[in-house]
Amino acid sequence: MTEDTKPVVAGETPAHPPHSMSDRTAELRERKERAQLGERPDSIQRQHDRGKLTARERCVALLDEGSFVEFDQLALTRARGFGMENRRVYGDGVVTGWGTIDGRKVFIFSQDFTYIGGTLGEVYAEKICKIMDLAASTGAPVIGINDGGGARVQEGMVSLAGYAYIFDRNVRYSGVVPQISIVAGPCAGGAVYSPAITDFIYMVKGIANMQITGPDVIKTVTGEDVTLEELGGAMTHATKSGVACFVAEDEEDCYNQVRHLLSYLPSNNLEEPPYLETGDPANRTDPDPGEVIPSQSNQPYDMHDVITRVVDKETFYEYFPLYAANIITGFARLGGHAVGIVANQPRILAGALNVQASEKAARFIRTCDAFNIPIVTFMDVPGFQPGTDQEWGGIIRRGAKLLYAYTEATVPRLTVITRKAYGGAYVVMNSKHIRADIAFAWPTAEFAVMGADAAVPIIQRREIEAADDPAAKRQELVDDYAEHFLNPWIAAERGYIDDVIEPSQTRPLLIRHLEMLRTKRESLPQRKHGNIPL
Repeated sequence: MTEDTKPVVAGETPAHPPHSMSDRTAELRERKERAQLGERPDSIQRQHDRGKLTARERCVALLDEGSFVEFDQLALTRARGFGMENRRVYGDGVVTGWGTIDGRKVFIFSQDFTYIGGTLGEVYAEKICKIMDLAASTGAPVIGINDGGGARVQEGMVSLAGYAYIFDRNVRYSGVVPQISIVAGPCAGGAVYSPAITDFIYMVKGIANMQITGPDVIKTVTGEDVTLEELGGAMTHATKSGVACFVAEDEEDCYNQVRHLLSYLPSNNLEEPPYLETGDPANRTDPDPGEVIPSQSNQPYDMHDVITRVVDKETFYEYFPLYAANIITGFARLGGHAVGIVANQPRILAGALNVQASEKAARFIRTCDAFNIPIVTFMDVPGFQPGTDQEWGGIIRRGAKLLYAYTEATVPRLTVITRKAYGGAYVVMNSKHIRADIAFAWPTAEFAVMGADAAVPIIQRREIEAADDPAAKRQELVDDYAEHFLNPWIAAERGYIDDVIEPSQTRPLLIRHLEMLRTKRESLPQRKHGNIPL
């Protein structure tokens, strides 16, 4: 190792200790220059060769230009043994600090893979905990950029303790300030549980992976052959496991998405979401969202077409777009104000609720409720998905999470029933019966325990069997049932919906009622916490 690349070690004593301010200033600059380089000057190039930015470059890329203020840049590990005496580098493998995004304060930490693989040690953990504590005490979001190999083996138990201290803060500050995780490299073993507790996880294609155990361990224990990308890559977690909320094409795309996400979120749970003028008139009624509903109720359509026609133009940002696609979740704006959108998707599984959709929507609803974001639901639900895989997979318990999340939420809750409102799934999807504030129905809405094709053979079986032409009789009874029961009028008569509206009026009516509900105050009975069926 040459003198140029020699790491700076705490406690080094120069041959002639400087005393003047100019000498001290020169020493400070030299130490900070070494801190910028990491362990070796070529470390930056090695990171770039992997297709990744360095830890410090990531902070600068995400935050407003010139706003990043770094903390603990001169921190050094206290570890001894296992060669650590010669590997004590300023920063100890993580860059921490604060800055602004669109002028709003945020705190950030960014793991440095170039130093011992970005592994976490005692000082490293202390730096992250300091940032998280400051974020909570000042009421600002915290963003973590993950690119590390887990606990630092050379530091033993203190590394494991460091993770525990971080996990504890993730939990304590959950629902207090937004916590966003970016995975831009490896994130393995116990390290995955910090991102897992945070509110949002972004993964960057091609360079991000998350897993508890690696392919080699899986091969040894189970005999399965799997690549690292198949096991824990971005698309795997976005489509199969439901871990990654968002996937980015590259780091630039990721940081742009994070900045966009924050535009919908308040800085903390005591603030309202930021207002943004979108230039879309609140009284806009054209195009008519009802045009997308097919004439036959068993024909699918894309609920995205309804959502994008109702919300402010080009403001819908979908959450988990690639996972449990039979339900749509995401952020949007109505009249410039942030809202959370939950909607059944008739194109996928007819919009039926299943295990994955229930958990996805429940998580999103609780996130919106924690950060004072009103929830708008578009309902077209034929029921819960049938099948042994669903029953054995826990649809009773896991479907109850969605019911629990809606019922517990105290933010303004509005529902628009576009077509099917069948069975228990109707009740679960933010019906008036579980205290939705406002419920509208389009003229195409169908309220029933089940559809006509399923109901008639049950309630009029004998009449069908006694007919000269059972098939014709069955169809006659189905048509009669549909005419008399599959409409919104009975629900309106009983006050189960607030109004039957023309689809073209959906946008202005939602905006007016959101404004009315802006002063809503609702408290749950005093308790330590509820017991959601996890």
